[in-house]
Amino acid sequence: MGTGGVLILKILSSVLLFNAGGSQVEEAQLRFDNLKSKFVQVFGHPPHLYARSPGRVNLIGEHIDYEGYSVLPMAIRQDTIVAIRKRDVGDSEKLLRIANVSEKYSLCIYPADPDQDIDLRNHKWGHYFLCGYKGYYEYVKSKGLDVGVPVGLDVMVDGTVPTGSGLSSSAAFVCSSTIAIMAAFDVNFPKKEVAQLTCDCERHIGTQSGGMDQAISVMAQSGFAELIDFNPVRATDVQLPAGGSFVIANSLAESQKAITAATNYNNRVVECRLAAIVLGIKLGMKPLEAISEVKTLSDVEGLCVSFSGSHGSSDPVIAVKELLSEEPYTADDIEKITEEDLQSIFANSPTSLDVLKAAKHFKLFQRASHVYSEAKRVHAFKDTVSSNLSEEDILKNLGNLMNESHNSCSILYECSCPELEELVKVCRDNGALGARLTGAGWGGCAVALVKESIVPQFILNLKEQFYQSRIDKGGINKNDLGLYVFASKPSSGAAIFKF
Repeated sequence: MGTGGVLILKILSSVLLFNAGGSQVEEAQLRFDNLKSKFVQVFGHPPHLYARSPGRVNLIGEHIDYEGYSVLPMAIRQDTIVAIRKRDVGDSEKLLRIANVSEKYSLCIYPADPDQDIDLRNHKWGHYFLCGYKGYYEYVKSKGLDVGVPVGLDVMVDGTVPTGSGLSSSAAFVCSSTIAIMAAFDVNFPKKEVAQLTCDCERHIGTQSGGMDQAISVMAQSGFAELIDFNPVRATDVQLPAGGSFVIANSLAESQKAITAATNYNNRVVECRLAAIVLGIKLGMKPLEAISEVKTLSDVEGLCVSFSGSHGSSDPVIAVKELLSEEPYTADDIEKITEEDLQSIFANSPTSLDVLKAAKHFKLFQRASHVYSEAKRVHAFKDTVSSNLSEEDILKNLGNLMNESHNSCSILYECSCPELEELVKVCRDNGALGARLTGAGWGGCAVALVKESIVPQFILNLKEQFYQSRIDKGGINKNDLGLYVFASKPSSGAAIFKF
């Protein structure tokens, strides 16, 4: 089990962290030197320490973590490094000053107050650091630790995970921030608890995330994908077959999860909860009981399986097909079943109320069908990897599961977009064993499983058939192509550096 102990302080001599050969060690060294000199330039003194957290690519298991189901991501080499310095208690300026190595992000300044609200109407990049800051204080208080008076923090961020790419730049930022804050205050917790804490604190930014991104960023082991289970968070190492490689390709449609949450991401969370409540009622629960007890589709899976059992199957999708209408439901349709208005069902969740304001109808059948079938594919993926099949057959079966997953995301969950559809098709046409959107969707990246031997040619073909026309139109710069399409092996998780 790769559930990992405590976050150990590491020093740069362990640049194994970057899974690195010689040139990558030099690259890492340059990056830290640059980060340090920028820090000194902006704040007038060097940082005390650095924390690093990687982005991730989800191989299979999309939009099911917030329904309580296991997922199967791997960490990538792209990451966020946070340099931090804790100011003295005696300093008169009690401020959080957050700067970025990249010119495109301006300095964010907040009071050093853990109880401040995050202004969600006015989205700033520094809010992600604030999530980690608030989360840290909530957590240590819940542990009964004395945190002392808040002090100022100087922070400099260097991220290489492309934003809006579905590779979880936000979780890499929140995790590295939280870990940097813990290390600055000399507090150490088990990785599992850090994974849970960082998931809880990203909710301060208004996305109802399920915890996969934070768990893999904190708990990843070099060389392994991880099967992540929830409630409680645990990670199990999954060794991928050596003859396959994952190529990650950016559709160049930016996915702005926090900004479009009411119509996209959080909308699906609400639809899944409504589907679960309606299934619960149709399977014999009293409406009030279903509303108070059923939060996710995993809560009613047992009832669905029992129902399917009487139809000679153990597949919960049978219950969905029999009990939910394929036609979209209106709020009125659902309220007739729940005997309670939707506003009061979601009264405690402002982000869900925003969804209700924006939604015209709710596709319960489609969302539940996706979640239950996708949850099954995750376990099929893990079982295939550890089966006695030949490597050839293992790779072929994994590819098929990825293709099925994409079709379900595209048709039943409707979280794809034209650019992703085109990109997935180009991947499959050029020899990918499987290709699918990854991350929340509505833009961002696709991931393709490709035989190791054809990776260079595969990437060249993608450049010609997908990216060239976008370069010609001036959408992207030819020299940046390596940021948009690259092969990846599983990388290591979060770490702290002092030197």
